[in-house]
Amino acid sequence: MNESNAWGKSAVVYSTGTAATPDSASMPAHRVLRNTYALLALTLTFSAAVAAVSAALRLPHPGIILTLVGYFGLLFATYKLSSSVWGLGAVFALTGFMGYTLGPIVNHYLAITGGGEIVSMAFGGTALIFFGLSAWVLTSKRDFSFMGGFLFAGMIVALLAGLAAVFFQMPALSLAVSAAVVLLMSGMILFETSRIVNGGETNYILATVSLFVSIFNLFTSLLQLLGFMNSDD
Repeated sequence: MNESNAWGKSAVVYSTGTAATPDSASMPAHRVLRNTYALLALTLTFSAAVAAVSAALRLPHPGIILTLVGYFGLLFATYKLSSSVWGLGAVFALTGFMGYTLGPIVNHYLAITGGGEIVSMAFGGTALIFFGLSAWVLTSKRDFSFMGGFLFAGMIVALLAGLAAVFFQMPALSLAVSAAVVLLMSGMILFETSRIVNGGETNYILATVSLFVSIFNLFTSLLQLLGFMNSDD
């Protein structure tokens, strides 16, 4: 594994999976779903634009400590403001920051042999998984709320293992974490989408953050897995 990219590949960030706030409890499920997907599309576009600028300017990655501080700080602000209009600003601040950290990671892969194909495959795989799992939940309306405890525990373990992989320079562990995160984020997409559909999540700002973070982690983890398979090391 290239040490210069270890920060981005192993420092996994997570969604909160928090319950809805009282102010939004009366919002119908179909409206929450519509607002969530609309805001998700906007934040994904904004984050991608920030990532493109970050990559074009070759801005440095802030490192794992600043990344975690910035992420959890903005996540906390988003949670606290989720019932007000200021929550929208917090969402764009959070997703913009994550886009900034993504730029150097993408640059790393574009610089290696077949990098453009790796990034394209990771993007396509992320889109396929997200739309496939979302369509399954939307059509079946199956309840995946039972996965909540397992996903939370799995993400804590993956976070600790990812940090260990960075600090102790363990490429094999980092790769295993990435594979686990792909499965966990797929589960998070099922879990959060089913909560929206079945009325368990009535705050579209929190729902958007959960899905955005799942997509972000899914994409970066697929990048690492595909990059490893393409590596000659």
